[in-house]
Amino acid sequence: MKKTLLTAIVLGMTLSGAVGVYAGTKLEKINAYLNHGITFVVNGADQSLTDSNGKKLVPITYQNTTYLPVRVISNLAGINVGFDAASQQIRLETEQDSDNPADKWTTINYSEAQIKAIKEAYAKFESFETAYAPQQMAKHDSYVKAAATGDGVNLIFKQMTVNVSPRDYSDGYKSKEVKLSNGVSAKWYTPSKTPFLGFQLDDRTVTLSSPDGSLSSSQIEQVAVSVAELK
Repeated sequence: MKKTLLTAIVLGMTLSGAVGVYAGTKLEKINAYLNHGITFVVNGADQSLTDSNGKKLVPITYQNTTYLPVRVISNLAGINVGFDAASQQIRLETEQDSDNPADKWTTINYSEAQIKAIKEAYAKFESFETAYAPQQMAKHDSYVKAAATGDGVNLIFKQMTVNVSPRDYSDGYKSKEVKLSNGVSAKWYTPSKTPFLGFQLDDRTVTLSSPDGSLSSSQIEQVAVSVAELK
């Protein structure tokens, strides 16, 4: 389904097996806090929200916090609710738009000075002088700088980091394989709180991440496809 990211809520709890805000015996306690006085207004008019059985749904108020039936509201608003396992985020996305619409992406036009700095960073490594860099980025992102690391080069953007190295950093971590849109096999792994996407490109490994969590896994995968030799 084609989607456009609207917002992301970083989880502060484990969602394994969770199907609601509370379950089991907790429901008995919550029942006393049901607030039937709250109604929903959609497009300026009161709406009756019902489940698949036609039963009217109401918000749950518990300890001064009101919980709304998000999935039902999402159906009315045309928004899909999904869970991104790679980034451990709940994502609210529109159903009618493309996952990566053209107006959300832009070609990266590195300046002559930036290209020179990138190539100089690669030149610090013998037999690793050929420079690689992404050719595309999210429209709201921006390139910052290139930095040579102990065993590779980091291309640092405002919302992502692209590392190019002869080393595969995924060794020893549980990973999930994915197929990029260009047919290349890649894998997601999470050595810390930030998910990493790694794949082989010629004689090196490219690793991408979004340290601030602003890019979704699908967005990072699209950037990955654009990584190529920098002319």
